Amino acid sequence: IKNGAFKNCKGLTSITMGNSVTIIGDNSFRGCFSLKSITIPKSVTSIGYNAFYNCSSITSITIPNSVKSLGDYAFDSCSSLKNITIPNSITSLGNGVFCNCKGLTSVTIPNSITSLGEGVFYGCKGLTSITIPNSVKSIGHMAFLGCSGLTNIKIPNSVRDIGMNVFDDHTKVYRE
Repeated sequence: IKNGAFKNCKGLTSITMGNSVTIIGDNSFRGCFSLKSITIPKSVTSIGYNAFYNCSSITSITIPNSVKSLGDYAFDSCSSLKNITIPNSITSLGNGVFCNCKGLTSVTIPNSITSLGEGVFYGCKGLTSITIPNSVKSIGHMAFLGCSGLTNIKIPNSVRDIGMNVFDDHTKVYRE
């Protein structure tokens, strides 16, 4: 799917992609705020920058194991997103991937992830629990800033680099 292919298609409510789709390009579904349902086929290997930005009606997404990379801000401002399945095929979560997903309540990061980018969960007010595996080596600036529902978090000893303003002042951070 080419860059910007369905950008700002405000009336689009669902989409099912064929198995010939391998890449969801940058800004492909940006601004499709009525989009509620999407099926990403197992043929997709890459989801681009801002691919689903402001698709504020999507509540759940399963990313298949075929996906190797998520572009920065891929799901930014998907404010109704409650459930996300991150496959083991992804090794890093880039900048702002789930930024402003206010409906997101809990996230399990797979053991394949080695880094969390800047602002990866910035503004996820509904986030109350997150599990950071021992595979994570770095957490970027503002990764959990604005996650007012996140009151406790355990940082594994594997994390060697923690950016600035990662957490809100009220978050209690535990080190393994």
